[in-house]
Amino acid sequence: MQTQSSIIAQRMGRGRIRDSRSRSLGTKLTVQEEKELARAAAADGKSASEWARDVLLREARSSKDDAVLTELVATRMLLVNLIKPLILGEKVSPTWITEAMTMVRKEKHKAAQDVMQQYTQDAKEK
Repeated sequence: MQTQSSIIAQRMGRGRIRDSRSRSLGTKLTVQEEKELARAAAADGKSASEWARDVLLREARSSKDDAVLTELVATRMLLVNLIKPLILGEKVSPTWITEAMTMVRKEKHKAAQDVMQQYTQDAKEK
């Protein structure tokens, strides 16, 4: 049978096995930035500090080379390169397709980085 103090400790989150959070990382924000972060945290049902910790850790742990985005951009590149000659009524040879696929393979990482940079720039301008 659990004691009253162990029930209270359990409800307060104590007794869980995890590293103790003893470090702090701070930043300065404008009033508008603080409101924006508070809204984002509330939308996730979290406190601002909990939400910020989750976002910072997710970003720190994520790969800057997102394979899904890279392959999506590669697919778009291939389609665009194939559609144009087809729309113009030109025949597309197997050699041309092989060359297009080779070009996409070589250029897809740079193209994906460019796409992400555009989204990042657009977000900053808003």
